[in-house]
Amino acid sequence: MSKSKNLQKTNAMRALDEAGVEYRAAEYEWDESDLSAETVASKIGLPSEQVFKTIAVRGDKTGIIFAVVSAGTHLNLKALASLSENKSCELLPLKDLLHSTGYIRGGVSPIAAKKRFAVYIDETASLHNEISISSGERGKQLIVAPGDLIKLTQAVLGDFMM
Repeated sequence: MSKSKNLQKTNAMRALDEAGVEYRAAEYEWDESDLSAETVASKIGLPSEQVFKTIAVRGDKTGIIFAVVSAGTHLNLKALASLSENKSCELLPLKDLLHSTGYIRGGVSPIAAKKRFAVYIDETASLHNEISISSGERGKQLIVAPGDLIKLTQAVLGDFMM
């Protein structure tokens, strides 16, 4: 399973282990002033199109959902709203992030949040053999096969990046 026996396990890592999903973990030094996915990509040695960030969004009908998009792109809230059967979506305010999801900015994972949220992954993830997502902690990334992530999170694939 995990090739990262020396790392302290996060809830997301434990969830992957329990599901029998293969993954690698990558640790990196993080800086509060730059938590961008592009910086993470350079620090873990993956192309930015393979490093995905998880954005917590509130839909007017569904409540909180997770949108997973690659580094260097922006979330198209209108397209996500349409895909998720909402009339509108807005970014979850940072002040609500920890209380609502159990995660902090720069450490949101689509796996093992405080409760199970619907996950929407941009379809470009399926173009790669592996992608990187947050482990649920700043400074730790999980590298997984997109198909395994989609299956585990029961994600919906779609086109909602700009």
